[in-house]
Amino acid sequence: MYKHQMPYNRGCYTIDIRFFYRIECEVSCVVGRPRIIDGLAVFDKRVVLFGGEGGARIFSSRYIEDGMDVQLAPDSNKPTAVVEVVDPIVLDARVVAPETSCNCCCCALHEVPRSICSCFGGDNLVLDNDGYQLFVTLGQFSIIRLERDIQLLMPAYDICLPRRDCSGSGVGGEQDPCEIFANFEFPIEEFFPPKPECSDNLCGALSGGSNGGCGCGNSNGCGCKSCG
Repeated sequence: MYKHQMPYNRGCYTIDIRFFYRIECEVSCVVGRPRIIDGLAVFDKRVVLFGGEGGARIFSSRYIEDGMDVQLAPDSNKPTAVVEVVDPIVLDARVVAPETSCNCCCCALHEVPRSICSCFGGDNLVLDNDGYQLFVTLGQFSIIRLERDIQLLMPAYDICLPRRDCSGSGVGGEQDPCEIFANFEFPIEEFFPPKPECSDNLCGALSGGSNGGCGCGNSNGCGCKSCG
């Protein structure tokens, strides 16, 4: 993956991505049992994303316990390209003879990274197009983005210090905590559902029972708050 800054669009970067796929397929001949072959497929993609500009130099160190911090190589605040992919989906596959194969440069592969070659159990891969080729169409979902470190402004406030002493020193009008707590009403509605609000229809429905009331003991036969 390569990232280049565009000369005429400030803050925009061109990202060139090459996907390498190791494909294993089962080949059946007219005579003989099927065999498994594997090969290398390549797909190139180019996108243009906005990443902003910046010319600051960044110096950082790596912490080592009981030792001196190691100074890392200086970096800049330019964005970093990141690609997220999932397993591709095979859409189509066909065998193409040498005389009918594609001769365009888009399908040609002249160099393979050593790390990719190690996935095939060797350092050398056959890159010529003289024999039969298997062309595979893949569906690839990917997310391409640019990441960079930014500075966030967070509001900071001073610590509010008490202006009078509320301790047990006797200064500032000390009160017994138990007496203060005794002045609070018990929050009954926090433990039990509140009673429904009174309305004319509700009062008529409650007062029309067999005992002539709702059982709350009020003269009008209603136990709602609004009807005393």
